[in-house]
Amino acid sequence: MKNILYATDYSENSIAALNFAHFFAEKLNAKLLVMHVFDIPVSVASPVSISYIRKEKRLFAEHRAKLEDFCAEHLGDKLKTINLELLVDEDGSTSDGIIEKVIDHNVDLAVVGTKGASAVKEFIFGSTAKALIRKAPCAVLAVPETSNTKYCKTIVYASDFEKADIFAIRRLAKIAEAFDAIIRVIHITTKKEYVGDQQLQWFKEMVQQKVDYNKLEYNLIYSENIYEKLLSSLLEKEADLLVMLERKDKGVIRKLFDRDMVLRMESNIGIPLLSYSVGVL
Repeated sequence: MKNILYATDYSENSIAALNFAHFFAEKLNAKLLVMHVFDIPVSVASPVSISYIRKEKRLFAEHRAKLEDFCAEHLGDKLKTINLELLVDEDGSTSDGIIEKVIDHNVDLAVVGTKGASAVKEFIFGSTAKALIRKAPCAVLAVPETSNTKYCKTIVYASDFEKADIFAIRRLAKIAEAFDAIIRVIHITTKKEYVGDQQLQWFKEMVQQKVDYNKLEYNLIYSENIYEKLLSSLLEKEADLLVMLERKDKGVIRKLFDRDMVLRMESNIGIPLLSYSVGVL
């Protein structure tokens, strides 16, 4: 991993994400791009007018200074431990502005903050994170404001035991190795839907062939409530990071992120959620 991009709106919700972005950049020896996207309020001035251009130039300078102060306040001396670059962009869409820089700088991981304690819930309803998951050509890390960055020793990967999961785990193993973390692969299914133990055995054998990492565990869990069981499993396994593969209308992601189910559930599990997309593996 060479480039990590962190985007902020200067809010309290984004401070934990900044610390996580720094934590990852330091451990993975990656460059950290710290970014803010602003929007110029609509006015009678034309985008090609002198007054508009002057206003835009002034706002770029103001936001760059504000971004420098934000990093200095919340990272302090830790700024010296990484290769850091500040980016400021003007765009009516925050997610589009971020994605443009992701492409321009060949970003491997985009980091954003979420409101509240539940990364899973905000991952669904947070518009910026949701848009990035759908469109960004890189992995996305959504960090709730209650997260801390003391360590990352236990990573839970929610799997469907499919071939695409193997490629995601192979990428994840590179991160886990930097943290000396264990990857606990869990598959949650109902007894009615599960096709047999041979599926688990096939998956384990395929991972062993494709992934050069020995700190892997596998758990098959039966439950009629996928969402609730995943949350309880995160607590039981003392997970520091939850990782999923974004799919379109299939598998554990579809079951887990059923909107009615998310609305019914309230979670205080404040751990980051890392998403890989099938389209960019």
